[in-house]
Amino acid sequence: MIIKRYIVDNMNEAMTRIRYELGNDAVIVSQRKIRQKGILGFFKPKKIEVTAAVDDKKQKESTIKTIELEKEIKELKYLIENINNQSIKQTNKQSEVNKNKFKQNLINSGVPEEIATEIIDSIKQKNQGKKMNQKIYQNEFKTFLNTIIKTNKFDDGKIHVFVGPTGVGKTTTIAKLASLFSLYKNKKIGLITVDTYRIGAVEQLKTYAEILGIPFSVIYSINEIKKVLSEMTNCDIILVDTTGRNSKNVMQIQETKRLIQEINPDYVHLVISMITKEKDIKRIVEDYKMLDYNSIVLTKIDETSYYGSILTTIYYANVPVSYITTGQNVPDDIEEAEKEKLINMILEAE
Repeated sequence: MIIKRYIVDNMNEAMTRIRYELGNDAVIVSQRKIRQKGILGFFKPKKIEVTAAVDDKKQKESTIKTIELEKEIKELKYLIENINNQSIKQTNKQSEVNKNKFKQNLINSGVPEEIATEIIDSIKQKNQGKKMNQKIYQNEFKTFLNTIIKTNKFDDGKIHVFVGPTGVGKTTTIAKLASLFSLYKNKKIGLITVDTYRIGAVEQLKTYAEILGIPFSVIYSINEIKKVLSEMTNCDIILVDTTGRNSKNVMQIQETKRLIQEINPDYVHLVISMITKEKDIKRIVEDYKMLDYNSIVLTKIDETSYYGSILTTIYYANVPVSYITTGQNVPDDIEEAEKEKLINMILEAE
């Protein structure tokens, strides 16, 4: 038997202390009011002396039950934490699977790993703490495309110079545009070429000019530029074809730059074929920045089913797209660039 005496102000305090120290099985043996010790105790409120007792065996049983209960609670907490951790790990694992799957889809569509990684990192940073699935990645990717893809209106300017590597379709693109604006938009068009290196280039453009009944000139040196342009002052739009240049040949690029500076065009369009390898696209886009192009034309889109090249070109060039070409037919296989269509092309391929 365990017996304890408590000096308290009231019975509530006594019951609280008894339950805490002796347990719920304790019983009150006696209680009485007492005066506090000392002379000052005479003037203070009386205290209550409470005596309580509990069977030692019952207290031990109660203590054991308390310990067992605490153990069960601890085990339950551990189990809940373990379940939560497993759930978090599973969520993280699934998110990682979704991320890797989406990234691989981008790469399979022809997007360079460098760009794919930056896109994924940007999406993850924007959605920190969210459970990422394929739908979220798709929606965020569309938002990303909507941000970086820009288009411009071709007929905002008068003089347009077209630059780019050999074989990307500059001359054919110019012929299509000349036909489009001359036949369907009733514009007065003038054609100029400085491409005197490639066999047949002059004759090809001259033939189109004769068919359309529009003025055509060949520039053989920088000194002729002002004279030729003055002869076409009555034209609404002047299209200038340039020699295809190897972007790694700095001297050739600088020669083209001098021509462009003398022509002083409203737009310089970098023409890039969409069947060009993604690694080469990056190099071309970077090397041609010396010419200060402010627009791009995407050609030969019909010759590829992987539209990662579109994204790669737009991403690295960081200028608006004016036109896209979808075949060899003049003037049918060319159309103004539309943001929504470019986005859908990339999304469908992805």
